[in-house]
Amino acid sequence: MPHLPLTTYYLPLTTYYLLLTMISFTCDYIEGAHPEILKRLVETNMVQVEGYGEDEFCEAARAKIRKATGCPAADVFFLVGGTQTNSTVIDAMLHRYEGVIAVDTGHIAVHESGAVEFSGHKVITLPGHNGKMEAAELRHYLEHFHGDPTWPHMVYPGMVYISFPTEYGTIYSRSELEAIKNVCEQYRIPLFIDGARLGYGLMSPAADVDLKALASLCDVFYIGGTKVGALCGEAVVFPRGNAPQHFFTMVKQHGALLAKGRVLGLQFDTLFTDNLYFNIARHAIDMAMELKSMLSAKGFEFYIDSPTNQQFPILTQAQVDSLNGKVAFEVWDQLPDGRYITRFATSWATPRANIEALGALL
Repeated sequence: MPHLPLTTYYLPLTTYYLLLTMISFTCDYIEGAHPEILKRLVETNMVQVEGYGEDEFCEAARAKIRKATGCPAADVFFLVGGTQTNSTVIDAMLHRYEGVIAVDTGHIAVHESGAVEFSGHKVITLPGHNGKMEAAELRHYLEHFHGDPTWPHMVYPGMVYISFPTEYGTIYSRSELEAIKNVCEQYRIPLFIDGARLGYGLMSPAADVDLKALASLCDVFYIGGTKVGALCGEAVVFPRGNAPQHFFTMVKQHGALLAKGRVLGLQFDTLFTDNLYFNIARHAIDMAMELKSMLSAKGFEFYIDSPTNQQFPILTQAQVDSLNGKVAFEVWDQLPDGRYITRFATSWATPRANIEALGALL
């Protein structure tokens, strides 16, 4: 039995068990899928349907997504994962000579192995502010680009990419989204919102936009399933039926089309039944806020004040070492004073017992 403070022995049995095993806050897709999804996959397993997203489950999911977004004319496609989705959407909407604007911490600029550049489009980076793009800086860049007489020698900015939430767990306010959208409209370039963690952003207590509002403020976005309860898959939404011509073909070219499209459609049909998507996303936020409150009460500082499921406490080397082998989390960077910026992520499946066990270890 490990040496633990006396009060630890009075924790719930499940919490005490977790103290003896590894618990993980590394990311929000370490579990499989929500039980309701698995149940429906089993129930429909022997039903024979068409492939490539032309089945009844995909059609039902599209109808529910159109209703939830308030976009009855929306084009909805189901792709296998986030990186494939980002690279496919960007490649489909840009001319061969155009690039996409993102912040320097944006997912497409850092953690997608150059997938966008592999398709022939440069990622043009602007400074991020706690993960977010500022409309004023976007406008300044575009003004400077178009005011430069040598612009034909440069990569033409053809799209703006942001994520909701950002890589730092922060979210855009409605006014910030409107400001970015206004700049995009002025320069006639589309705004693309990466929604890999969309549910966690929309369910944050700091959010002042809902799904319908977000759909009205961009030209294309996607609803993340991989990180919000699904085995895999993302739902790409072109709110005004404005999908590029032959988008389906480009999805296949990018290896993002699943032959057994039913697997994706059925998952989103389930997630958008009885508000399941939003309910499980809210659970992740509740757990993140409990985690944040517990760490704050113990005197931990945070690198960023995140209102979503990703929290960034600052730990000393000794604290990192003390958790090694007991708690899994990510170390993002080291501060000049030697302490570490870490990331603890909750998910739709995070049990409260994990947070209690972490608190006991600390």
